[in-house]
Amino acid sequence: MNLELKHAGQFRPSLLAAAVGLASVQAFAQAPVGQPLWEIGGFALGVSQQAYPGSDQRVNRAVALPYFVYRGEFLRADRGTVGLRALKTPTFEVDVGFAGSFGSSSDSIDARKGMRDLGTLIELGPRLKWNLGAAPGGGTWRAEFPLRAVFDISDGAAHRGMSFEPELVYERRTQGGWRYNASIGAIVADSKLASTFYQVSAAEATLARPAYSAQAGLVGWRLGTSFSRSLTPDWRLFGFARIDTVAGGANKNSPLVRQTTGATVGLGVSYTWMRSSERARD
Repeated sequence: MNLELKHAGQFRPSLLAAAVGLASVQAFAQAPVGQPLWEIGGFALGVSQQAYPGSDQRVNRAVALPYFVYRGEFLRADRGTVGLRALKTPTFEVDVGFAGSFGSSSDSIDARKGMRDLGTLIELGPRLKWNLGAAPGGGTWRAEFPLRAVFDISDGAAHRGMSFEPELVYERRTQGGWRYNASIGAIVADSKLASTFYQVSAAEATLARPAYSAQAGLVGWRLGTSFSRSLTPDWRLFGFARIDTVAGGANKNSPLVRQTTGATVGLGVSYTWMRSSERARD
């Protein structure tokens, strides 16, 4: 429900590298036409986020990992796309998108003590992008409609449910070389994913945490922004921030919801070690 990775007490290097490497590409590899077909490098990233939407506690992580960018006409690992871009027109694009979130031990979250840990979640699935045209300030508008399956890589890639996260995005590049966007969107979950975050079984119930049956529907609303800028031909600074609120959510009455609104922030730097001489066509 979005990087954004280490499950408390467990570290899965290969899966972690793939997840964070791909997720971070969205922040710093926003490439115009004419960029290298592929790039190899590394990045360091620090993130502070809510343990889950509605939590009153935070998860802080820092990672340093390699990354790989490939900008093929159909096969892509760039700008939040991973694997396949099935359709590309001036107005519409269909690809396979991704997102992720850090896990946390329930022993470190007061509301979830004695419950199953929240693992590191990776989301993959088809995404429709609709380019809406010019926006104020020389920017562009874009609507995105991702439908994603959610997997817990801290638990053998166990399936945790499905999410739908429609989003409206404003994107702009300044003459000074800054790239940034601002977005507003919603998070909708099926009953399985909602249960992962908000269900309290009879066996997990306490006097302060009554049993609760989670419902499918709106998880919450999200307002976000991200930026990136080349510092040199090889070094790039990037960052992001977002605010999540469960106000109006289907499970806002869960005893696991302790705070209506929370923030996530991240800041990092990347280094490109190698790049192809062949240029990407888009």
